[in-house]
Amino acid sequence: MTAGDTPIRDPALLEARIASWHAGAALALDTEFVRERTYYPRLCLIQAAIGGDVVLVDALAIPDGGALARELAAPGRPKLVHAARQDIEALLPLTGAPLAPVFDTQQAAALLGFPAQVGYADLVRQVLGIELEKGHARTDWARRPLSREQLAYAADDVRYLPALAQELAARLEAAGRRAWLDEESASLRDVSLYRVAPDDAWRRLKGLDRLDAAAAAAARALAAWRERRAMARDLPRGWVLPDEAIYELAARRPATREALARIASVPAGTASRAAEEILAAVAAPAAEPAPRDAGDAGRPGPEQLRLQKALQKELATVAAGLGIQPEILATRRELAAIARGERDLPSLSGWRRDVVGERLLSVL
Repeated sequence: MTAGDTPIRDPALLEARIASWHAGAALALDTEFVRERTYYPRLCLIQAAIGGDVVLVDALAIPDGGALARELAAPGRPKLVHAARQDIEALLPLTGAPLAPVFDTQQAAALLGFPAQVGYADLVRQVLGIELEKGHARTDWARRPLSREQLAYAADDVRYLPALAQELAARLEAAGRRAWLDEESASLRDVSLYRVAPDDAWRRLKGLDRLDAAAAAAARALAAWRERRAMARDLPRGWVLPDEAIYELAARRPATREALARIASVPAGTASRAAEEILAAVAAPAAEPAPRDAGDAGRPGPEQLRLQKALQKELATVAAGLGIQPEILATRRELAAIARGERDLPSLSGWRRDVVGERLLSVL
């Protein structure tokens, strides 16, 4: 085991290690966390690499990040991360704000034609020709001590990030797409990406269009209630109330404790402890206007379906010409929104508007 594969548990030792880092040099980052039993991610390990120096920080022993937190928050130090959103969320308690500036190697790869969700190990293999171990992806990172193999796996997650980012950056420059990535990176600074507003929690639900207006209103109220309770108790949403229970409650809308207790999909403990709150949520008035994309606006008619098909065809043509995946440019949900007449969409703004947005609008 190398020095870089030994986790640091002493804040003073971490401070001394970081003191040797060159100011302004890019910092490769990764995190390991658990959240199977919590609402918020529980940070367990932070991996960092700079100038060939790999540092593993035991976040259970140094929960505030020590001197590393200062480097994470420094606006003059670029951060190299793969699939950055979850890492940014896990680090928010240390940084207070999303990491910036960020070079996300998954985003960069997607703009070059790799699959939208390409994994780090696959990307390292395809770009750098290096095979990484994949056997510890499901490790319980909260257990101590971590094994030699687990720590080596964690260190490798940042060891090759600088070389990977350098190669991807060169390819983006050559393709004239670096500005695209800069715009994508700037969007990662939006704190709403990492904190769900309870009143918007219904957007995670699928199939609301199959419910009538009253049931859809109840589902939105239940989703908001569940989000608040999960946050307050730091519990997974599904432990508070499974999606299945939300749909069944919204459809049946029980009015009494007895009726609520007969709905098997509602956890017995939740039905007992929060009966009045649940009954109040399902009784929410359906007269309130639904959000624009709440799902209960009705199924698309023949004309809208025709437009969506034409938009999909145009999108596929543009994406093929650029050699990238269509969903990088516009999602199916966005195409449906364009066909409905909506215009405040990612595919119709920024670099996407120039690349594909105007072409999509011309189809209409």
